Amino acid sequence: MAERATGDRHVPVLRDRCIELLLGGVAAVRAAGRRPVVIDATLGMGGHTEALLAADEDVRVIGLDRDTEALALAGDRLAVHGDRFRGVRTVYDRADEVAREQLSSDEGLAGVLFDLGVSSLQLDEADRGFAYSYDAPLDMRMDAAEDSADETAAELLARIPEPELRRILKEYGEERFSGRIAGRIVARRAERPFLTTGDLAAVVDAAVPAASKRTGGHPAKRTFQALRIAVNRELDVLEDAVPRAMDALDLGGRLVVLSYHSLEDRLVKQAVAARTKSSAPPGLPVELEEHRPTFRAVTRGAEVPDATEMAENPRAASAKLRSAEKIRARRTTR
Repeated sequence: MAERATGDRHVPVLRDRCIELLLGGVAAVRAAGRRPVVIDATLGMGGHTEALLAADEDVRVIGLDRDTEALALAGDRLAVHGDRFRGVRTVYDRADEVAREQLSSDEGLAGVLFDLGVSSLQLDEADRGFAYSYDAPLDMRMDAAEDSADETAAELLARIPEPELRRILKEYGEERFSGRIAGRIVARRAERPFLTTGDLAAVVDAAVPAASKRTGGHPAKRTFQALRIAVNRELDVLEDAVPRAMDALDLGGRLVVLSYHSLEDRLVKQAVAARTKSSAPPGLPVELEEHRPTFRAVTRGAEVPDATEMAENPRAASAKLRSAEKIRARRTTR
């Protein structure tokens, strides 16, 4: 079977709305006399970046990804835009460092986009080990290059204590049978290690009561999600990444975040709330300059895809979109 073109393999979630939000930051930075640059902190196959480059003929985009395969595919897809696009292999909590390294003195950071979770490329490539629907090596690393220092899901499962495994399944996967599943995994690994996705999915399936498997999709879905988050330290990285990106933005620049999991969305919501509310202590008679909000919310709470988009793109079903605009520089104390 011929391999599908990159653009056909990836349907960007809430693409038009994300571009609309980012263009607001682009216009603000341009009005201030600087050339706008946007960082796509989770490049994937470049769908959002492609749309942004097409929407504004002067904007420059720096795409970040720890996945070398994604960078190569997106680079080929976006080559038509020449030096308006540059890919950088790194984790997205380095967006602020990349901005300092890559932007020239006449450029301003107009936006940072995060499209969180696992990419279409990673889900669709059987040998990456993200999907329970394929029997493949139990990997799950977003950076699976030969020089990657990250441990695989198989390595994690081989060493993790049962209480910690139970916590990961319950917290990251919101799995109500976390205790049963963790116990079965630990008992099975005492006999032989987990090496493939099919092997793990079978053990999880056997641990979940039959009555609970009638609805909600594959019983291993939440376990695979939890292990992927743990392997890639996604929540720890995100907790650092969002405030650092907000600090790096120019005035008028916008943070745009798509999340697909309640824990991701909660971290983003908290980071935005911390910058869009006054930090003045209760009872202070006058709000001092350093207590004033540094951002304003652009979206009202979290926006979600409409029914049409969810029908056309099932991966959009759990998406939540939040955006905030920088209105004042943050004053730091020494």
